[in-house]
Amino acid sequence: MEEQTTNLDVLTAVSNRLADAVERISPALVLVNARPRLPGSGVVYDSNLVLTADHVIEREEDITTTTHDGRTLPAQFVGRDPASDLAVLRVDDLGLDPATPTATPPRVGQWVLAVGRPTEGGPMASSGIVSALGGPLRTRRGGVLEQYIRTDATPYPGFSGGALINTGGEVVGILTTGFGGIALAIPAGLAWSIGGTLARHGRIRRGYLGISSQPVHIPPPQRAGRAQERGLLIIRVEPGSPAERGGLLMGDILVSLDGQPVADADELQPLLSGDRVGRAVPVEVIRGGSVHTLQVTIGERQ
Repeated sequence: MEEQTTNLDVLTAVSNRLADAVERISPALVLVNARPRLPGSGVVYDSNLVLTADHVIEREEDITTTTHDGRTLPAQFVGRDPASDLAVLRVDDLGLDPATPTATPPRVGQWVLAVGRPTEGGPMASSGIVSALGGPLRTRRGGVLEQYIRTDATPYPGFSGGALINTGGEVVGILTTGFGGIALAIPAGLAWSIGGTLARHGRIRRGYLGISSQPVHIPPPQRAGRAQERGLLIIRVEPGSPAERGGLLMGDILVSLDGQPVADADELQPLLSGDRVGRAVPVEVIRGGSVHTLQVTIGERQ
């Protein structure tokens, strides 16, 4: 009997902790009404600013948000990033404390809750674990998602733009089903960073070199003293491209960009964004058995 009582006490404590986590995040969750069908969810991440999923923003005008205390407020569209399926809204006089992003990287097997506000009736939640961590992921829209969290917590309709939280109520990631319907979350650190850029500039600058390439194994005699075993063989350089202006040639093996090693196209793409766009950066290539360092100004993809 004593053992059964102890087990019941443990289950009750765990249950209360999960309910407390949902209660903690609830004031920072809003309903986002920006499409004719089911509304989405949003997370207050800064003063009067809401992060949500890009795919639930089907119109950029006449957007409203509904808060936990029943207020329906107009929202101004600020910017979107289809590659990460994130968008930012500004809601004047929102007056809600932002959610707290976790400072601890997520771990596979970690217990998490998916929480959204798909209706005016209150939050909804489901529980699960972090199933996998991954990235980069090439998306159907032609972009590359640098990092993602996969979870088996059920993303009920309208959860996109909501929060994946830990048992302390901190945001682990922003939920989305915009990548083929599977339950993913954009890690909180990345989502907050993208949100900040969208709030300032309305878009994420994404760059390009203007090359076609394929990953190749570099035989030891051709590595020019480097330990790196793989690189990108350049099979085409577009005329007038940043790559051509920087001196890259067909047949070069690209091995690093701005000091970061590059072994395949998925590693290269995330490096061609942010403050590197429009800036000259060192690009290392193996050419004729020797390493050459070229200065290439990253172009901006329109």
